[in-house]
Amino acid sequence: MSQQKTPFYFGGAASCVAATVSHPLDLTKTRLQNLKGKGKTGMFSTMVKIASKEGPFRLYAGLSAALLRQATYSTVRFGVYDKLKQSLPGQPTIWQLLACSSTAGALGGACGNPGDVINVRMQSDGQLPLHQRRNYRNALDGVFRIAREEGVTALFRGLGPNVNRAILMTSSQCVSYDLFKDLLMTNAILREGLTLHFTASVLAGFVATTVCSPVDVIRTRIMAASASEGSVSSLRLMAHMYKAEGFRSFFKGWTPAFMRVSPQTIITFIVLERFKQWHAAFHERRLISIKM
Repeated sequence: MSQQKTPFYFGGAASCVAATVSHPLDLTKTRLQNLKGKGKTGMFSTMVKIASKEGPFRLYAGLSAALLRQATYSTVRFGVYDKLKQSLPGQPTIWQLLACSSTAGALGGACGNPGDVINVRMQSDGQLPLHQRRNYRNALDGVFRIAREEGVTALFRGLGPNVNRAILMTSSQCVSYDLFKDLLMTNAILREGLTLHFTASVLAGFVATTVCSPVDVIRTRIMAASASEGSVSSLRLMAHMYKAEGFRSFFKGWTPAFMRVSPQTIITFIVLERFKQWHAAFHERRLISIKM
């Protein structure tokens, strides 16, 4: 595994590129997770319904919030994870990687929580009756309005499940990517390059989606709740969902989540690897020019 130092913000920049591409799937996943009851609603039928009833551009509702979220959440989690990995002597063990990713995920989840709240609310707005819609103009408008109307603490609604999800996502996504990449190279299955990065990121996306699905559903429902509904504990909500909707409710939106996380993971890691290659090439040329 490479220990080359790279700029702290590379992970966040790569994630912003990925979030822009995968946003319609993220919005569909959020809408599905907010649906209450045992009825089955498909991903594609939900996307068609959104496009026909609200207009095709509504599939990009909340994009500014998604970018704000990635600029905070992913910049911190990727940056901290990379710095902690670089501080380890020799080849890191899986337990060391899990410790690094858990720390990075917790910090990233806390920093990205305001953006996450805005993101979920903007994506969920179309599901609400007209008189209940918040109609945030953009992410910053949402931040200021929530702080003014509900208090600053409302920006950290769902902090517990969000931090838990961030820990699970960073551990399952980053660590599994590193492990799959290392495994494929060590066993001479694939060499360093685009095919390796693509394969490792697809596998990492599958692991991350499955591990994070239950806490992601809980987090989405808590963040989408209005102030009048009061605070709801994660455990109480889980118990209610299991009783009222069954075990499968914890995996609502898995398909769009995978179809979002998978391309998002692929794009994020491929772009991140390219950033690292360009950064290394730039410094190599710079060193050569200095020596000359």
